[in-house]
Amino acid sequence: MKKLLWIFFPFLLFGQEAFISYSEYGQMLYQNPRGISCVQCHGKNGEGISIIKYKEGDKLKELRGADIRNMNLISMQKALNAYHKVMPRYYLTNKEIEAIYDYLKVKNSF
Repeated sequence: MKKLLWIFFPFLLFGQEAFISYSEYGQMLYQNPRGISCVQCHGKNGEGISIIKYKEGDKLKELRGADIRNMNLISMQKALNAYHKVMPRYYLTNKEIEAIYDYLKVKNSF
């Protein structure tokens, strides 16, 4: 029994609950949720970037990803669970949305 305890002691002492941190999980989801990256339209920091420029009649128009840096968690959850004409729905869980939200808050706090 003592030998068994010595074998598992390092794992108990240095073991972590998860292989990645909550922030890393949020980063992973933001950069690649369900195969399409949030960063492609919302930018590295959530600032929103140009997706495409096009001409309509004689006017030059631009489709931009929304700036989500100052969005609160409830608004983000509603936006991600709603239908949009341009943005696909990813069917993220509330925990996944919270991880993305926390990642953006940490990233933009510096």
